[in-house]
Amino acid sequence: MIYIYNDFGGTHTTALAASYHLQILPENRVLTKEEILNVPYFNKLNKSDAGKFIFHGTDEDGNSVYTLGRRSSKLVVPALKNFCHLIEDKLQIDEKIIFSNTSPTVPFAMTMGGFFSRGLKIDFIGVPLLVSGAKKSCLNVHKLVERTKQIGNTTNSKVTVIENKNFQA
Repeated sequence: MIYIYNDFGGTHTTALAASYHLQILPENRVLTKEEILNVPYFNKLNKSDAGKFIFHGTDEDGNSVYTLGRRSSKLVVPALKNFCHLIEDKLQIDEKIIFSNTSPTVPFAMTMGGFFSRGLKIDFIGVPLLVSGAKKSCLNVHKLVERTKQIGNTTNSKVTVIENKNFQA
């Protein structure tokens, strides 16, 4: 199975989700500033990384975990879903692919932090906002990951898109 966590930039909640999925982060408590800033790819990607699949690792069940920054396009995930169906049918691939949207978990502080840090390159304003937002959202992101894994393990669909609207920040 392939898990792809996606959102606007692919460098904040997606990085947290991938780290939770791979059991890199502690569960059931608010993360520390140091833990947040040490998450692989957290606040490290740029606009030029948009649309690239970033491999984070293989989980305990042998599933690949990726993240994707899709920017503001609402067409990226539906297009990828259709493309995956096409490739799986054409090449007779029997691999489940799960797209999980982490955008609903993004609190306002993280949105502003990403704008200041990644957009304007003003880290002294952006990074504290990102850390604050990550602390506020981390437990919600962890729940989203657990739900994503549950859906992945129970669905019969080859390609599944999870919008996660019930994980609003």
